[in-house]
Amino acid sequence: MNAHLISPELTAAVLPEDRARADFYAVIARLFYAGPDAGLLAAIAGADEIAAETENVSLAQAWKSLIAAAAAMDAQAAQEEHDKVFVGTGKAEVTPYASHYLAQSMKENVLVRLRAELAAMGLERGRGAAEYEDHFSALCEVMRHLIHLGSGDVAVQKEKVFFLQYLVPCYASFCNSVTASPNTNFYRHVARFTQAFLEVETESFDVAQ
Repeated sequence: MNAHLISPELTAAVLPEDRARADFYAVIARLFYAGPDAGLLAAIAGADEIAAETENVSLAQAWKSLIAAAAAMDAQAAQEEHDKVFVGTGKAEVTPYASHYLAQSMKENVLVRLRAELAAMGLERGRGAAEYEDHFSALCEVMRHLIHLGSGDVAVQKEKVFFLQYLVPCYASFCNSVTASPNTNFYRHVARFTQAFLEVETESFDVAQ
C-alpha cells in the first residue's frame, strides 16, 4: 500500500478474479504515486499476459505493451519522468487530483464528501502523506480496499458507488492528459493500460446494475 491511506487488515474471502482486479488497482496506485523502482519494473516485466478474450482485447494489448515498456525502461529514467510530469518544480504538467477534472460545480464539496466516506470505511490518510485524498492513486487504493471486503452483493455495491462517484468522472480525462503529454514515455503505456482497465471496470459495473 502506498503512503496515502491506512486501512484495517481485511480477512474476507475474495474470488480469484477479484484478487486480480485488486492487484491491478494496487499497481496503478503505486505507479501514479511515485516513479517505479527497479524491483517494480522487473515485476511488471515478468508478469503474465492477460488472455485476450472478446470483451477485453484492448486491456490485454495495453497490459502487453506495459510489460514490454517495463522491460525496456530504466528505473531512474522512469522516476525522473514521473516527477517531471506529475510533480514538477511549480505546477505539475498533469495533475493527478480527481477534483481537477470535475465540473466547477462539483469541485467544492468533493474533498469534504470523500473524507467523510473514507472515515466511515475506517480509512485515514497516512501521517507522512502530503497529497490530498482525491489523488488518483488514493482513489485506486480505496477500490483495492473495497474489493478486499469480499465478493457479496453489498460489497460489490459499495465498490460500484465509489467507482461511479470518484473514478468515472475523472479517469478518462486524466489518462488522456498523460497520454498526450510530450514528456511521457513509460507513463504513456501506464495511462493506456489504466484507461483500458477502468473501461472494463465501467462495463462490468454497468452489467451489475
